[in-house]
Amino acid sequence: MVLIAKTFSRTRDRQVVQTGMLSLLHNVMKIIAVALTIYFIFLAWNINVTAWLASAGIVGLALSFAAKDTLSNLFAGVSIIMDAPYKEGDFIILDSGERGVVTDIGLRSTRILTRDDVEITVPNGIIGNGKIINEAGGPPRQHRIRIAVGVAYGSDVDHVIDVLGKVAADHQEVLASPNPRVRFRSFGEYSLDFELLSWIAKPVDRGRITHELNCAVYKALNENVIEIPFPQRDLHVRTMPADNN
Repeated sequence: MVLIAKTFSRTRDRQVVQTGMLSLLHNVMKIIAVALTIYFIFLAWNINVTAWLASAGIVGLALSFAAKDTLSNLFAGVSIIMDAPYKEGDFIILDSGERGVVTDIGLRSTRILTRDDVEITVPNGIIGNGKIINEAGGPPRQHRIRIAVGVAYGSDVDHVIDVLGKVAADHQEVLASPNPRVRFRSFGEYSLDFELLSWIAKPVDRGRITHELNCAVYKALNENVIEIPFPQRDLHVRTMPADNN
């Protein structure tokens, strides 16, 4: 068992079998060892194993029908461990909308700790058939935050870009590389629509840092007398109704 752990304990990029597979391999090897031991004992005692194997097949078939959901979760768990769409410590978003840190990947279920410190246990059969967004996946672990900002028509575009860029540069947890950037996205119905793009080290901090950047952007726009528009309608009355009195 120690040899297996040493063989497969490599970096994530080069590893042949993911770390979660080690416990599965240990259990499978134990089952195989026990089965072979019983088989050879039967052979040594000149016991015909054909009838035993047939009986075991019938019992196994009955159990498979009775535990269909359990087996579905089991096979999905093996698939998740082998395919490794996520690992412990990754920040993922489920197809149903839940998001949090993966705390445990078992053969039957996966446990996720949300930002409210609530642990969710999801059967692997559900995860295996759904779409999973792994915000900690890919080559880098950094996560990009997008802050949408609308300013009034007539604002100095270059000045707005400088102000938003300074907000990101002044935040201690916004990474300098990749460098933050500001993009003028569109001419909106009421505003010029900009987007502040910045990178943070850990996806789990997205909510808090988004809040802090939103506050900093609002204060910076007020300090620089850059108007933030809001939806409004102008009503023009061309004629007044006649006074019947």
